[in-house]
Amino acid sequence: MNPSLLTSSPSTPFLSPFPLKLAPSSLTLPKRHRFLVSFPRSSSAETPSTLTLESKPDNVFGGNRELTGIQPLVSNLSPPLRLASSAIILAGALAAGYGLGTKFGGGSRNLALGGAAVAGAAGGAVVFALNSAVPEVAAINLHNYVSGFDDPSQVSKEEIEGIAKRYGVSKQDEAFNAELCDLYSMFVSSVIPPGDAASMHVELGRRIFRQRLETGDRDGDVEQRRAFQKLIYISTLVFGEASSFLLPWKRVFKVTDSQVEIAIRDNAQRLYFSKLKSVVKDIDVEQLVSLRQAQISYRLSDELAEDLFRQHTRKLVEKNISAALDRLKSRTRTVQDVVKVVEELDKILAFNNKLISLKNHEDAASFACGVGPVSVSGGKYDSEREKDDLKLLYRAYVTDALSGGRMEEHKLAALNQLKNIFGLGKREAESITLDITSKVYRKRLAQAVSSGDLEFSDSKAAFLQNLCEELHFDPQKATEIHEEIYRQKLQQCAADGVLSDEDVKALTRLRVMLCIPQHTIDAAHSDICGSLFEKVVKDAIASGVDGYDADVKKAVRKAAHGLRLTREAAMSIAGKAARRIFLNFVKQARMAENRTEGAKALRKLIAFNSLVVTELVADIKGESSDTPPEEPSKVEDKKIEEEDEWDDEEWESLETLKKIRPSEEVAAKMGKPGQTEINLKDDLSERERADLYKTYLLYCLTGEVTRIPFGAQITTKKDDSEYLLLNQLGGILGLTVKEIVEVHRSLAEQAF
Repeated sequence: MNPSLLTSSPSTPFLSPFPLKLAPSSLTLPKRHRFLVSFPRSSSAETPSTLTLESKPDNVFGGNRELTGIQPLVSNLSPPLRLASSAIILAGALAAGYGLGTKFGGGSRNLALGGAAVAGAAGGAVVFALNSAVPEVAAINLHNYVSGFDDPSQVSKEEIEGIAKRYGVSKQDEAFNAELCDLYSMFVSSVIPPGDAASMHVELGRRIFRQRLETGDRDGDVEQRRAFQKLIYISTLVFGEASSFLLPWKRVFKVTDSQVEIAIRDNAQRLYFSKLKSVVKDIDVEQLVSLRQAQISYRLSDELAEDLFRQHTRKLVEKNISAALDRLKSRTRTVQDVVKVVEELDKILAFNNKLISLKNHEDAASFACGVGPVSVSGGKYDSEREKDDLKLLYRAYVTDALSGGRMEEHKLAALNQLKNIFGLGKREAESITLDITSKVYRKRLAQAVSSGDLEFSDSKAAFLQNLCEELHFDPQKATEIHEEIYRQKLQQCAADGVLSDEDVKALTRLRVMLCIPQHTIDAAHSDICGSLFEKVVKDAIASGVDGYDADVKKAVRKAAHGLRLTREAAMSIAGKAARRIFLNFVKQARMAENRTEGAKALRKLIAFNSLVVTELVADIKGESSDTPPEEPSKVEDKKIEEEDEWDDEEWESLETLKKIRPSEEVAAKMGKPGQTEINLKDDLSERERADLYKTYLLYCLTGEVTRIPFGAQITTKKDDSEYLLLNQLGGILGLTVKEIVEVHRSLAEQAF
């Protein structure tokens, strides 16, 4: 056990940040009289025996150790001589490399310098191996020095310091310090039986308690209390499971079981954490096995060991993330900085891959707990604010992966790992990737169009499919981009309100190259050209009954035919705008104070349909306003013939029905009837439409009523021309012949 590892700050106030210092001088025992001690019990010993320090077995410290490899050479070199030798080796390697490069390179200076560099690297490796072996050599010499004494009391503190000084190492060096602790442990275990050792630990605990009581300040009290808790942990390591009955912590010191567990847990964590500091990204199997052994010896649970290991690997990754962000956010960022960002991310991925391979190693059961993929979850970058920075790094890596115009398979796997390391959601990662890939796809598509590769390819669909596969791009997303490109082109062509023949040819060529289906084309034209035409229609309708002049008619005709809209699409747009005005008149009729006012609102509706909407429909269809339309009576007659349910007898049965079938003379006086293609059949219910028709029918029957003073009223008789308007109202409301007859019959029955 290495006592220096207990110097870290505890995770709870229950532990002291100050160690129980076991200085190397502890190995120098004071001169004292010879005494008897019990020999340690073992499974092979039936009865205890006694011995003196002078009769201690010769193999207490395990005998001498042999120097191997380069260690004998290092053992004979003092620090100054080793430094000089390192310089000589390095200089000689450089000179030899330069000479060989000159000799075999025909006097070329570049080859000479190259040879010097290669030889210098080899010399540097030798120097590194020479210096890295020094701590271990010092530890072996320390062991051999101590094991040479039959009586450990003869060990000299000055000699130990001399060994450290001779090799230029510190007594706090990990290998040297570990050897000191091992020697001390061997000595104590060989001469002190467990019972006596336990008494020593208890006595030390009493001493700490007394010092605590004598301490007058709060800081001193805390220090002594933490030192006591470290004593508990050290005692547990020394006596193992026997500590529960050898050390009466609860009885003597009133220490609870939970306090003992916390002391063991936190000190073990601190020791293991110190052990993890030596772990870097080039971790190997030997280190992982050593960590596992250390965890067991520290009595640290697998769960806590796993958590500490993951924390350590996360911090290693966080260093790379911080370095990458510093480069990425630099105000003076250059191309080289972007390259460095990707390099830092590649280091993270390489480390992650190594941990994954170690996790799947055949000897993984003997490795440290927690070996596996790394993650920033739970660390400094596990917050919404920091997550935005991680998205920037992910975006940078995606951009670099697509910099060559294609996405390689290994880059795709790397992005998936980076997403998991950063803790990004699937949608977040896909959104970033889609954004960048879409831009690259557009760029490559533009290059293919401008170069003619796409247009002259044997199969344009296969060409586009291959492009999607190279970028690992969703074909459905590519189709959406094609539609967007076509829409942009269409907007440019239709900006002046007309699509010329050249525009149509260019759009057709683009549609063929991008393999856009016809229904998508129709939808785009209906949306873009329709919005332009809708504006023209709204302006025409807003002009009103008196404003629909020749200029308005010309604008409507130009828009309807110049934008290459189908008649159905144009009529649909005009119908929406016209029905909106129709419904305004209907609203006025419903809100009227009396039947006469309601009928006047409906008359305005009929007039608007005849003078504006009818002209609008004719202009959309390209019909001349001078062309005599089909008489409404004949239209109604056709409807009756098609239904085969209502013959002339039905019309002749009611006087009001006769009047809505005007004679040729009356029709000529009234002019052409209004259109009926645009109606309110789908906007109002059957009952609402019937009520509106009935309102105007009653107006036709009763005439206009004018109220005068004294409660009297005057009724103005109407002529039969009102029935022609009633007939047009039926068409605007979208009433069928059957529905119209039913309204007339119902009213006649009420009158009867």
